[in-house]
Amino acid sequence: MFKKILIANRGEIACRVIKSARAMGIKTVAVYSDADRNALHVRMADEAVHIGPAPANQSYIVIDKIMEAVRQTGAEAVHPGYGFLSENMNFAAALEKEGVVFIGPPSPAIESMGDKITSKKLAMEAGVSTVPGYMGLIADADEAVKISGEIGYPVMIKASAGGGGKGMRIAWSESEVKEGFESSKNEAANSFGDDRIFIEKFVTQPRHIEIQVLADKHGNCVYLHERECSIQRRNQKVIEEAPSPFLDEATRKAMGEQACALAQAVGYTSAGTVEFIVDGERNFYFLEMNTRLQVEHPVTELITGVDLVEQMIRIADGEKLPFKQEDLKINGWAIESRLYAEDPYRGFLPSIGRLTRYRPPVEGATAGGGIVRNDTGVFEGGEISMFYDPMIAKLCTWAPTRAEAIEEMRLALDTFEVEGIGHNLPFCSAVMEHPRFVSGDITTAFIEEEYPDGFQGVDLEEGLTARVVAAAAAMNRVAEIRRARISGTMDNHERKVGSAWNVSLQGQSFDVTIEADRAGSTVCFVDGKTMRVESDWTPGQPLARLTVDGKPLVMKVGKVPSGFRLRLRGADFTCHVRTPRQADLAGLMLEKVAPDTSKLLLCPMPGLIVKINVGVGDEVQEGQALATVEAMKMENILRAEKKGVVKSINTEAGASLKVDEIIMEFE
Repeated sequence: MFKKILIANRGEIACRVIKSARAMGIKTVAVYSDADRNALHVRMADEAVHIGPAPANQSYIVIDKIMEAVRQTGAEAVHPGYGFLSENMNFAAALEKEGVVFIGPPSPAIESMGDKITSKKLAMEAGVSTVPGYMGLIADADEAVKISGEIGYPVMIKASAGGGGKGMRIAWSESEVKEGFESSKNEAANSFGDDRIFIEKFVTQPRHIEIQVLADKHGNCVYLHERECSIQRRNQKVIEEAPSPFLDEATRKAMGEQACALAQAVGYTSAGTVEFIVDGERNFYFLEMNTRLQVEHPVTELITGVDLVEQMIRIADGEKLPFKQEDLKINGWAIESRLYAEDPYRGFLPSIGRLTRYRPPVEGATAGGGIVRNDTGVFEGGEISMFYDPMIAKLCTWAPTRAEAIEEMRLALDTFEVEGIGHNLPFCSAVMEHPRFVSGDITTAFIEEEYPDGFQGVDLEEGLTARVVAAAAAMNRVAEIRRARISGTMDNHERKVGSAWNVSLQGQSFDVTIEADRAGSTVCFVDGKTMRVESDWTPGQPLARLTVDGKPLVMKVGKVPSGFRLRLRGADFTCHVRTPRQADLAGLMLEKVAPDTSKLLLCPMPGLIVKINVGVGDEVQEGQALATVEAMKMENILRAEKKGVVKSINTEAGASLKVDEIIMEFE
């Protein structure tokens, strides 16, 4: 077995590989850029080597710099993680030439299956059903428009060397093809050093289901069942689960056997994933093969008990697979929520900055009989950089059934504390509550269909609202008692805490009375319903864990005048708890009106201005492209919300702007 391996990656996946290597008694080497000098993966590794400036194209994807780090440390093998050089055949070939083991497939397999165009041609030759498309290279936007018209709209524009949603666009018209083609080429070049683009038919109402395979160097190949990855935004997965709630055993077996046959046809070894589109009749079509470890691999590990990173290392060392296909059973259900540094209230635009608070839920067995796992590459006080993927962590839960796994995820998300940046925890929580997700009736269009105007938060359902009201009333009583016990007060002037209160939240008002004892409080509503609240929460704690009406309730808590800011289950709101008289007076107060920014184009995120599409005096139409902003390797096109005339432009291409800086003003 190897004594030392180098991880040619960063962040969460580098930390994940280090954990398995450490458990196997293997020393690890981390590489890092200027931006990652104090990163978690650098702290965890036994050794660390600096490889250059922050931009990935000057550090993490420069083969010569990785090779020099290998020589410098004497690493016997290299694990590429995902992204960066993980599917670069030149990197694998360079390691082979150096006599260093690549912990992944051989370079010919990467060449044939890692390239989306080549892999589709091979799949077609092998008789595998594929989505209609144009497999050749496309020279320019005009040719892309012509090809798209022949295929028929909508079409998917994809980077040949792409992954993680980078270099990918859906186009429904000629104008969208022209815009999408250029942006995809730019993103592909910046992220992968390869700007080749191809186009295929976009299948509407599809499910994205993928098969995990493992193949050793002795001719053995198995599939570790499927992952449902249909909850996507901008073609980037957000929620994954294993197994799929849609597949039956016959379809699962057919997809798995086809995935293994495809892997063996190209001499594949190591872990790999074959991705399929599955329609409503369970017909499946080959999309691509990812010749690397997938981001969402933990859900497969949780339902099979197989450590995929460990198996990759053992396969690379020449060992045989320790199990056969019949040994790989599905045990329970697992769900993964990807925590991204993206603000859901700003159209999921990237958010960078310092993590002033980062407290994930405790990993391991839960009180409900499930398991919580959190794969991360950050820590409290660390920074989220604009140079890399915005992922913060992958929160996973396991339970015997899908319903139980969802409930475990709800509690885990409510427990997860992140402050200092915008993040998508509220959105992930909202998905877990959505009736359509709970039923399993999902497609890759789920987010677009259910949140067509973006995510604006959610309102709590009636039963949960009542529990939150009871909890807030009980918590307020605890705070009031503390405030009433101020030392140094005059004799005979003790303030009494009353039992009658008014609780208002999300446009609703509730009159309640509280009967307290040493163990907790009983909250009585005007309709006669009562709820028992028990908790050890004390004022100032940012997380409240309570039992309300016999069920656990977790809320993030912040103090505001006469109440709390509460966050749970995708909802974020102010809850006021007042005496009846205070509530009457509060109803007479005027509401503060937000400033009018309708005539301004504001930068929605910290980023680089790539292009200004209009000039002063130009008349613009609704939906017209005004500017392009790049952040975290993604280009974002800003469009006009309504017809108008450009009055002034406050910036230029190449400028770096802060969030809400003015880009242009309209008359």
